[in-house]
Amino acid sequence: MRYDLVIFDNDGVLVDSEPISNRLLAAYLTELGHPTSYDDSIRDYMGSAMHRVHDLVAERTGRRLPADFDDVFHARVFAAFERELKAVAGAMDVLEKLAADEVPYCVASSGSHERIRVGHRTTGLDRWFDDGRIFSSQDVGRGKPAPDLFLYAARRMGVAPERCVVVEDSPLGVQAAVAAGMDVYGFTAMTPAERLNGATRLFDDMRELTTLLAGN
Repeated sequence: MRYDLVIFDNDGVLVDSEPISNRLLAAYLTELGHPTSYDDSIRDYMGSAMHRVHDLVAERTGRRLPADFDDVFHARVFAAFERELKAVAGAMDVLEKLAADEVPYCVASSGSHERIRVGHRTTGLDRWFDDGRIFSSQDVGRGKPAPDLFLYAARRMGVAPERCVVVEDSPLGVQAAVAAGMDVYGFTAMTPAERLNGATRLFDDMRELTTLLAGN
């Protein structure tokens, strides 16, 4: 193993949630009078914390989203997760291999702790992640593309940033990992490779990851 810690993004990397959440986000913003397509949502918000949605809408329109926006949106997302959410193909195989080889790993997500846990519980990934392996943008002052979340996760796991690798599928996440001084493997199953500029490696099948991490 080339690294002392593997840091996973969650949405789109471990759980196949991006199509669900971006479909619902686009619909809700449009409902509130901010016309947004699914592609718009993917481009502008994928991989970001909720404050980015508020900030961009306010910047573009001069209007604030409702105070209960996050609560309503998450309620819709969690209900859809219960019906539709699945783990990313190959994610469980990767986690099983890392655990068997005693390679430290964790998740560092722009999503809330509740969102991470709902997704893991629904897909069965919760068996791989105790509380000590879960880090959220809620834990730091700034979300991605700031490096704070990844640096916080590394510090809590007791590993120097240069000995960490991040597995990401969003441009904001890649930017955050690079800013943290970490290698980053860009997962291109959903994101075009050219949007993950700066990634150390690119791959499109999660089942390839253990081989890549071994330096092969």
